[in-house]
Amino acid sequence: MTKTRLGLIAVALFLSPAAAPRAAETDKPQGRPNIIFILADDYGIPGVGCYGGAYKTPNLDALAAGGVRFDRCFSAPLCAPSRALCMFGRYAFRTGVLDNGCGAAARPDKEVSIAKTLKQAGYATALAGKWSQLSYLDTAGEGRAWGFDEFLRWDKSQGERYWKPALNKNGQAVPVTDASYGPDLFHEFVVDFIRRHRDVPFFIYYPTPLVHGPILPTPDSQQAGDRKAKGQGKGDSPLYADNIAYLDKTVGKLVAALDEMKLREKTLIVFTGDNGSVPVGTINGRPVDGHKSQVNEGGSRVPLIANWKGVTPAGRVLEDLVDFSDFYATFAELAGAKMPDGLTFDSRSFALQLRGEKGTPREWVYVQLGAKWYARSDGWKLTESGELSDMRDAPFVEKPVPADAQSSEAKAARRQLQDVLDKLDPRAGESKPRKRAEGDKQQQRKDRRRATREAPKK
Repeated sequence: MTKTRLGLIAVALFLSPAAAPRAAETDKPQGRPNIIFILADDYGIPGVGCYGGAYKTPNLDALAAGGVRFDRCFSAPLCAPSRALCMFGRYAFRTGVLDNGCGAAARPDKEVSIAKTLKQAGYATALAGKWSQLSYLDTAGEGRAWGFDEFLRWDKSQGERYWKPALNKNGQAVPVTDASYGPDLFHEFVVDFIRRHRDVPFFIYYPTPLVHGPILPTPDSQQAGDRKAKGQGKGDSPLYADNIAYLDKTVGKLVAALDEMKLREKTLIVFTGDNGSVPVGTINGRPVDGHKSQVNEGGSRVPLIANWKGVTPAGRVLEDLVDFSDFYATFAELAGAKMPDGLTFDSRSFALQLRGEKGTPREWVYVQLGAKWYARSDGWKLTESGELSDMRDAPFVEKPVPADAQSSEAKAARRQLQDVLDKLDPRAGESKPRKRAEGDKQQQRKDRRRATREAPKK
């Protein structure tokens, strides 16, 4: 057989349908993904259309349709402990961030943030949005202890978060005008960071201020000319719906930017909320039980949508239990990063579920706010005071179970969840962090006064 004949056979085999699957396999996303972690503020499941909420969220719904939606993700009921959970992968009684106002208990010499872990694995890292509930992101520009290469954050001590916002970029105050809108500036920062780091893996922690109060007109509001008009924070407020629409629009703009830069197949987008909604919302017309700051289902059950084009199975809805500590191990596994030594982590990776595999889902989640906590399994919940609830109609109803209930199911659930709480032993880790947090808050106030004196004049 001639060399020419052999060459023609080789070309024919390469172009044949039988060879196509192998060629297609090489087009699948390979290696470590970029990770964009979007954390909405005061945004529970009633705020998202694809969860059965009453609001229109076409861009979030599209992300869910092209990826994985987790139906049972649990944060803490307030923002500081939630943010500590996802940043450090450890429960509140370990870090000391038990409540709002305790953020300074989590120190860079005691905790290792997920940003630092990913940076050590070769990722470029950035923060865009709200950090005020945690501490030690140095306003003087030297604050790299948490592992962020760059940051643009809302400076709560200096002013507002929305119109004419008080922002700090890498240690310097950002010039703004009356027409400057904080969420737009955060979006521009994120897109610019992506453009400058598109050739290396990157991690962006994106805790947007939307939709936390004050509920103000957005640039798309009919009332945008009156930027001092405030809504009442109620679910039926037109401004509240407008803020949700603007959050959704911003997510859509980010996805479009990734598409334009041809980075969708290389980027995992994770969207969630830091705690339940402020108003009591509804799912498919039924009111959920509770809201932000309450240690029941509505206070902590939040949306979780993950989309990595070409990897996450499109349209999959999972009932797997996920708690906020789990982002740490998940991101570390996807990035090929080593978990830090010398710390007890509560985080469990759900990276396999994102790839369409079964993984090892949790049998329970743990939720804490201050001196109250509970363990929650598939259908049951047990609190620190021993109160057992039947959760089979959650998030709408928590049905109390009498202590002397003879149901074999209830007895087994109580034994299982009590064993969980006994092994965690939250009380053993509670007193010391509280005392440490008080001293850290005093130091934090001193640091803020110093930063104010040193800040450049506007």
